[in-house]
Formats: sequence, C-alpha cells, structure tokens
Amino acid sequence: MEISVIRSSQVNSGRSCDAGLFSFSKNLGAEICNLKNNKSKACCFVQNQSLKLQWKSAAGFTLRASAAAQTADAVNSERTPIISRTKLVDGIKLFVGLPLDTVSKSNKISRARAIAAGLKALKVLGVKGVELPVWWGVAEKEAMGKYEWTSYLAVVEMVQKLGLELHVSLCFHASEECKIRLPEWVSRIGESDPDIYFADRSGQQCRDCLSFAVDEVPVLDGKTPVQVYRDFCDNFKATFSPLLGSTITRVSIGLGPDGELRYPSHHPLDKSNRGAGEFQCYDRYMLKNLKQHAETNGSPLWGLGGPHDTPSNDQSPLSDGFFAENGGSWETPYGDFFLSWYSSQLLSHGDRILSLAASTFKDAGIAVSGKVPLIHSWHRTRSRPAELTAGFYSAANRDGYDGVARIFSRNACSMILPGMDLTDENQPAEILSSPQSLLKEITASCREHGVTVSGQNSLPSGLSGGFDQIKKTVLDANALVDTFTYQRMGASFFSPEHFSPFAQFVRLTSRSEVQTT
Repeated sequence: MEISVIRSSQVNSGRSCDAGLFSFSKNLGAEICNLKNNKSKACCFVQNQSLKLQWKSAAGFTLRASAAAQTADAVNSERTPIISRTKLVDGIKLFVGLPLDTVSKSNKISRARAIAAGLKALKVLGVKGVELPVWWGVAEKEAMGKYEWTSYLAVVEMVQKLGLELHVSLCFHASEECKIRLPEWVSRIGESDPDIYFADRSGQQCRDCLSFAVDEVPVLDGKTPVQVYRDFCDNFKATFSPLLGSTITRVSIGLGPDGELRYPSHHPLDKSNRGAGEFQCYDRYMLKNLKQHAETNGSPLWGLGGPHDTPSNDQSPLSDGFFAENGGSWETPYGDFFLSWYSSQLLSHGDRILSLAASTFKDAGIAVSGKVPLIHSWHRTRSRPAELTAGFYSAANRDGYDGVARIFSRNACSMILPGMDLTDENQPAEILSSPQSLLKEITASCREHGVTVSGQNSLPSGLSGGFDQIKKTVLDANALVDTFTYQRMGASFFSPEHFSPFAQFVRLTSRSEVQTT
C-alpha cells in the first residue's frame, strides 16, 4: 500500500512540534523479514508494501492509497499470519514518543492521518508501543474542573486499533517549543499573583510550571495545586478506565519543568552553555519557607535570600564565589544549610506528586513513573554547580540521587532517565561534562533501592552513532531498565537518513517469532 501525505515546501525538520516535511520509502516487508529469526514465507503479507509519508502543516494534508494496494490489503488481511514480537534484549520493551503536539494547543489532533501512517509503520517494524503527551494546558484549558478529552481519546483509539501499547505522560508544565501554555485560568491567577511561579535572583520568572512552594497553598481559586493535579488525574482515570491496563500500560506524572524533577535553573533563552544555571528560590513562597527554616535552625540571617556570590548564567561558575572548586561558599556551613534546604524542597515536591499518582492509579493495573533529568554539565568538578542549581546536592562526595531513588522506591514508581545516547567524548570540553558517569551514579542509586528504570535518548540518534550508545548503555544497566522510549516521532524521525538506522536499531535489539495460522 502506498500512502502519500502532501504539504507545502515551507518546513522546519529539526523540531518535534513543527509540521516539517518528511518522506520515506521503505519496503516494510523487507524490514520485517530482516528481523532476527523471521521465516521468509511468513513475511508475504507485507512483501510488496511501501510506505511514503510527508508531514504537512496544521492546514491539512491528503492521504492517497492506490486501488491495487487496497485490493491487496483486503486479500492479504484474510491470510495474515500471527506475529508475536518479543521484548528487547532480556525483557526490555521499545516505545517511540509521539510528537509533543499530537494534540495541539487548540485541542485538535495534529496531522491525524500522518500520525496514523506512522503508527502503522512502527507496528510493522515491531515496536511495542508509543508514548503520548497529555497536556494540563490543553485538557483543562478554560476553567478549573472543565475537562475536554475528545482528541486524546481519538488518539488512544488509533493506538488501540493497531494493538500497540500506550504510555501516557501527564504534563503539568508548559512547552515553549509547541506554544502550549499552562491552563488559561491558571495564567489569569498568575497575573494577579506572579509569585506562584519560580523566580531567580534578578527577578526573572519561569512561567512554565508552578513553584514547588505553593504545592499545598490554596492559590488556585481556593484549591492547592496538589488538589488540582489530583482532580486532573482522577478525571483522566475515570475517562480512560476501559483502556487502563490493556492499551494504556503506564502513566508518567509530571514533576517540574519539561516534566522532570528539577528546578527551572536554566532559562530557555540562554544559549551560551557557559553557566550552571541560577537558584530558583526568590518567589515569595519559597522565601517564606527559607525564612522559616533558617529561624528553626537558629540562623535567621541565613533566611533572607539565596547565596549572594553566585555567578550569572553567562559566566563560568568556577571562576570565583559560591561554586569555586577550592574555598567556594558551597563548602561552608552556610552553603551546606542552603543546599540541604533547597534540595529538600525538591524531594518533598517529588514525594508529594509521586504519592498522588501512585495512590490514584494503584488499582488501575498500570505502572506509574516520573522523570529525573541528566544534568551532566560541570559534573567533572567538585562542586557540580549545574546539579546544585537544579536541586541535586551532589557536591564533592555527597550522593545527591540517593534521596531521589528513595522517594521513587517508597511510592513504587519507576524512574525515567534520559541521556542513554550520550557519550562523554561528544560533550564540549569547556563545560567538564560527563553524562556517562552521572548515568551510572543515578542507576547505582536506583539499584540500591530497587527502582526500575525506563530509558530515553536526549538527541536524535541516527546521525551521531547514538543508537550504538543506547544499546551499550541499556545492556550495561540491563538489570534495571525495563523499557526504552525513543524520542520522538516527527519530521526528522522518518527522514531516510534517520529511519534507516532506527529500523536497524530495532532489528538488532529485538527478535520476532512467527506462528503460522
């Protein structure tokens, strides 16, 4: 069957939210036949199919299938053999993330027929399932308690019909990339009370998520954010209950900016890569918590604000002041006081939200997970400043991830870890980065506390040798990793230079068993 999705030539193929243009022509029968242990005659049902796709802008697209192909499909559907694909090596399942704007900010399915064609390609290739972002700012956009799930239900039905599994990511943050904001009614509250958002020392705010300090403060029309998140999860569960445990097998709960358990320490407009980010403790609610903590500890002057000697985000963090390798304020009693408090606020927030998700979905027959970032810049230093500003107290010989693994273990949640495609040698030398050693450190904490890991890539991997690194990393952590989600379907995903190595990656890390009927 030949499928063509046509669009204009105005494209941007580098972003997962852009319509972009892609086309690929692949004999999917050959892809199946090349999977390990396939028998040639069992592949006849797709032997002569080729698939061609092109993303189109939101204006629309066309889908064309030849009559001959449709007739062949009808005939072949009657004699399609049963194919059961096993998990990845030693039980690891492979998923692919759908575009971030699969359901757009206007609550419409973006490029529905192209998505459907892409899903079919993934099914034939042997992928276990897909991941779908579900946005707070889309499903509960207009008013608190007013939910609109229609488009998300339609996407889930598309996945269900193909027999794929679905992982759902509940996103309580905004996305600048896809122009998806927090709910309109939350933004209106933020106009009158801007301190519900994080702020750095200069007063610059991050409006992509709510400050952790308001988790249990009734700032949302008389409700706390935790109550609103719980209501959202409860309504999602009630709406999708017939699909939970069958099509929907995992829910990931958003824990902060980009869905990750961290502070928004790096401003998205800063592209210098020189700095380590800035502490996010200057909204009114965070400062109130800091003041109370300082007074309780008998050091009220320490509660007047964050560290005064931190560099700005466009300066090297090691030159002088708080993060200096030798004699920096981070090694003083004040530094320990502040960093302990700052990281504890992050852990408390993570524990609250994971507990909320675990209790909501405990009887739903699905796994629950949350995402932890891989803040690897400046990791090969004593102070690890980028990790400190993000909320992980990992300086010197401290294990900043033991407490993180503990809250995941306590709530029986698995941990999503990105960066399994990254290598130390490909990082800029000037930022003393080490994604590989940091990943080993975090997985060691997970192993210590019995937390399973779901891996992700951080970059498109087809052009950088990332697929080889993913396989190596997954195998090294094989006892922990139960799934791997490749991020993400979109314009570049189906380009010939990317899809071919991805197909090879699937073939080399999976096997198919064919049973004839």
